Amino acid sequence: MTEKISTIILSGQERLKEVLKLYLNERDDFELQEDCSDLSEIYNTLSSLPKSLLIIDLDASTQKKYYDFILKVAEDCPNCRVAAVYENPTIDALVKIMRSGAKEVLSSPVIKGEFFEVLNRIKEQLNDDYQKVNRCRMVTVFSNKGGIGKTSIATNLALELAKTTKENVALIDLNFQLGDITTFMDLKPSFNISYMLKNLDKLNKDFLFNTLEKYKNTSLYVLADPPYFKQAEDISPKQVAKLFEILKETFSYIVVDTDNTFDGKTITALDNSDMLFLVTIVNLPALRNCQRCLDLFEKLGYEDDKIKIVINRYMENDEIKAEDVEKLLAKEIYWKIPNNYFSLMAAINKGVPVSELNPASNVSQSYRELAIHVADTIHRQKLIKKIVSNSVENLNNILRG
Repeated sequence: MTEKISTIILSGQERLKEVLKLYLNERDDFELQEDCSDLSEIYNTLSSLPKSLLIIDLDASTQKKYYDFILKVAEDCPNCRVAAVYENPTIDALVKIMRSGAKEVLSSPVIKGEFFEVLNRIKEQLNDDYQKVNRCRMVTVFSNKGGIGKTSIATNLALELAKTTKENVALIDLNFQLGDITTFMDLKPSFNISYMLKNLDKLNKDFLFNTLEKYKNTSLYVLADPPYFKQAEDISPKQVAKLFEILKETFSYIVVDTDNTFDGKTITALDNSDMLFLVTIVNLPALRNCQRCLDLFEKLGYEDDKIKIVINRYMENDEIKAEDVEKLLAKEIYWKIPNNYFSLMAAINKGVPVSELNPASNVSQSYRELAIHVADTIHRQKLIKKIVSNSVENLNNILRG
C-alpha cells in the first residue's frame, strides 16, 4: 500500500481551510494533519515526516514571516513540498514565492481541478522513482551573427533560473574559440570542458559538482570553454553528446552558449535541446541571418515549437516594429529583451550579471520573467497564462490593472 503524504494547512482563513479540507477528503493518497499555527511545531513535524506537504496561505498580514518560514522548510526538509496560496499573484510575487522555496502556487480562490493537478505533481515528486525520470530541460542560445548579445542572454538566464527555482543549473560555454562566460561572471575556474571530456568515464554527480565552477552562493554551476585553441580541436561531437547525456542526469536545467557557426558540436547542442533560443536584433542584416537559420532548422527537422525567437536590445520606437519582424519571419516572437546599453555594459565591464549590478532595471526584470517562462517547476499550465501574455506590453498592462 502506498504511503500517504501528510498534509498541513497553514492559514488564518477558516473558509479557505474548509475548502481545502473538503478537497483533500476526496483523496486517499493525502492525509490531513491536525490544525496548528505554531511555526516551530509545524517545522518539527515536517522534519520528522517521511513525506509531507505544507499548504501555506500568503495573505498581506503574514507574507514576510511566512516567506522566511518557507525558505527554512525548503532548505531543511527535503521530503517536504510547499504549495503557496496567493490571491491574484503578480510576476514579482511569483518570483519571490519561488525563490523562497515553494514549488507550486495556487491562485485564490482555489479551484479543485487545479488543486488536484498540484497534488498529482507533488505526489510524483515525492515518489521514490521520481529521481530516476529525466526531467532536465536544456536551452541552447544561438545566433549565426556575432555581437548581438547571446552570451549575455545565456549568462543572465542561467543565473535567474538558479535563483528563481533554487534547482541545480549548468551553464555550458560551447564557444570553444572565443568563449566569454567566465569573463562575464568574473570566474577563474580550475577545470574546463576539455578536462571534463577527457574524464567521461569518471563522470558522476559528485565529480560534476566538484569540477564545475559554482557561482557564488547560488545553485548555478559553470563549465568553461578550453583556454587553448588546440584543446578544442580534439573535442568531438560524440563526446559533447555524451557530456549532455550525463549532465541531464544531474541538473534540472542546462543552458548552453554556442559559437555562431554550424559545426558538429553546435549541431549536437541544438539537437539535444528542448528549447532553442534564436537570438536576433531588429535590423535587416540580422533578420536576414535569422531567416537563414530558420530555413536550416526546418531542414534539420526541428519542430517549430522548439525554436523560440528572442529579440535582444528591443526598443519600442524602432523603425521596424515587432509585428514587422513576425511577418518577415513568419513566426511569433517568444521574448523581447529591452535595450539598456548602460546597465548591460556596466555589468559586463564589472564581470557581474546585470541583475546583481542593477536588479531594478528593465532588462533585469525581463530576465527574471524569462526565467519563469522557461522554468519547469512553476504552475505553468494555467496560472502563468492568467498572468503573463506573450508580450512585455500586455504584461505591464496586466500588472497595472
